[in-house]
Amino acid sequence: MIPIYQVDAFTHGPFSGNPAAVCPLDDWLDDATLLSIAAENNLSETAFIVPNDSGYHLRWFTPAIEVDLCGHATLATAYVVLNHLQPGLDSIAFETMSGTLTVTRDGDRLSMDFPSRDPAPIDTAHALVEALADALGAAPSEVRLSRDVLAVFDDEATVRRLAPDSAKLLALEEGLGVIASARGDEVDFVSRFFVPKAGIAEDPVTGSAHCTLIPFWAGRLGKSKLVAHQVSARGGELHCEHRGDRVTISGRCQLFLTGTIHL
Repeated sequence: MIPIYQVDAFTHGPFSGNPAAVCPLDDWLDDATLLSIAAENNLSETAFIVPNDSGYHLRWFTPAIEVDLCGHATLATAYVVLNHLQPGLDSIAFETMSGTLTVTRDGDRLSMDFPSRDPAPIDTAHALVEALADALGAAPSEVRLSRDVLAVFDDEATVRRLAPDSAKLLALEEGLGVIASARGDEVDFVSRFFVPKAGIAEDPVTGSAHCTLIPFWAGRLGKSKLVAHQVSARGGELHCEHRGDRVTISGRCQLFLTGTIHL
């Protein structure tokens, strides 16, 4: 039997933010079983942790693949560790495919120390630009690339109206996912994240995408501390800071359910 927690991340309450499943394990199961559990949960991410000498080893699975970095499931996992498994701690370190990630209590929020992924500009003549506009149904004013494709638009309303063609996004050769972003009307910037290559048409709130968004908007706006909204149907709020080759991403969590997986 495996304990399971479902936690809404980057939210003030239930039914918003991004839900993640968190499964503490004593030892690793085989990868096929981990992926099957994630597919059965059918959330954008299921996190699995195993204790080690420094804290925990952490891995993330979508219903289709294992990913190299996931923000909301890391935040959810830290919430479970710091509030249910080891409530006496104020911070926890996770060993991951993206190195050591530390999460610390920050008032009523949790703050994650993540790598910065500053996106490189893409020439307007690049075939990606035209294909991206066709897939999104609107032409971005600027396109950049890190792990994901970043499509920058002139206003928040355009980002909110996007109705992308998932099949066309899936056919793009560059990037794991596509981030659509613009300056916000009431916050520093807004975004949406589409990642059919990972089996997710649209992710509600995406910490890893903000590893790209934070350095971009910090440079564009000339400030290191920013507030962001991911304007998906569920929506979520992120407090961000650019720190050179690292970024801080902070948010709140809400426990939704606890249970047991029977294998």
